[in-house]
Amino acid sequence: MAELKPEDQGGVTDAILTAIAEKTPMEVVGSSTMRTIGRPLATPLKLDLSALAGLNFYEPEELVLSAKAGTRRSEIDALLQARRQAFAFEPPDFARLLGSNQGGTLGGMIAANLSGPRRIRSGALRDHILGFSAVSGRGEAFRCGGRVMKNVTGYDLPKLMAGSWGTLCALTEVTMKVMPAPETTATLLVFGLSDEDAAAAMRDAMRSPLDIAGAALLPADVARASSLADIANAGTSVTLLRLEGFVESVAFRLAELQARITTEQAVLDPHRSETAWSEIRDVHLLAEPRERIVWRVSLPPSDGPRAMDHIRTAAPAAIGYYDWAGGLLWVSVPASEHGSTQVVRGAIPPATGHATLIRGPASLRASVFVFEPLPDPLAKLTQRVKQAFDPSGVLNPGRMYHFA
Repeated sequence: MAELKPEDQGGVTDAILTAIAEKTPMEVVGSSTMRTIGRPLATPLKLDLSALAGLNFYEPEELVLSAKAGTRRSEIDALLQARRQAFAFEPPDFARLLGSNQGGTLGGMIAANLSGPRRIRSGALRDHILGFSAVSGRGEAFRCGGRVMKNVTGYDLPKLMAGSWGTLCALTEVTMKVMPAPETTATLLVFGLSDEDAAAAMRDAMRSPLDIAGAALLPADVARASSLADIANAGTSVTLLRLEGFVESVAFRLAELQARITTEQAVLDPHRSETAWSEIRDVHLLAEPRERIVWRVSLPPSDGPRAMDHIRTAAPAAIGYYDWAGGLLWVSVPASEHGSTQVVRGAIPPATGHATLIRGPASLRASVFVFEPLPDPLAKLTQRVKQAFDPSGVLNPGRMYHFA
């Protein structure tokens, strides 16, 4: 596979125009951390955007940051941490889950539109994009958005780019909203709840005025493999409820939360809390064994326990856990020719959620829908959007669907 590695937006434009003229499709990558998510590509050309790196500007007082799309996430995180700021949506890092030794990039983060446990409080990644620069599959450079959240008229293209997986354009620069990092964190652990009782406890906590910043459930088999194994009693589940903010506020809300729950409890300090939530966010809990297949299932929180029970019944060797107060399931199943695809997707009530194959061999990704199958009207709309941005089909062709 030939490789192009432009160093600026002009180079990206030239590369795409050349691909159009020569009718040569290309795979668009950054650091390749999430290259194995999506249908496998067999393009003769790779467009490597990792050289488009560096900070454009960072204004901590204005809570805004702009950088080139190939800038490493680790560099951005270090910069924000130095000023006690962060991305509010808590983006995950799948390097360990996917067996990559590369850190992700800012552009890859946008392309995947993945959000961590704090999504239930702060919204999704797409809600925090202020603007971007890119080159479309037509070879046209364009800019959208600005430096403030209300600077949006007409089509909200930043939201369209989030989750497009490089099939519409090649991002070159991104401007993001950032937020102050919490002064402190505390996590209440509740032991021994069934999936249904834990789901109810998480829903009640989210409906309370206590401003919960994370709600997850580790069933007993997952809890035993987590950093909480020394705290939890053998064979019991662990429900996690996280509080963030000023020290006095967290202490007050924690006491209120503890009073609402009468079953066995424990409280994690900030350091152990960060460790536990990073395991959940980055899916370290399902990283091993590496040959197992991993699914990400999003659905209404009230349907979570029923869906997990369906999966466990149909695939007894399946293991998994809950995030987003039960609205996000991470599921690991044994390697197989079909990857338990029908089992996982059959657990989702019609038109209520979606399942994405996050880790699986190329043979599986080539034979099943990696992303949720689209109903016909939405498939036609998606195809028209692809045609509008990339009529020659040169950018990541077929990564999401056969037409996109």
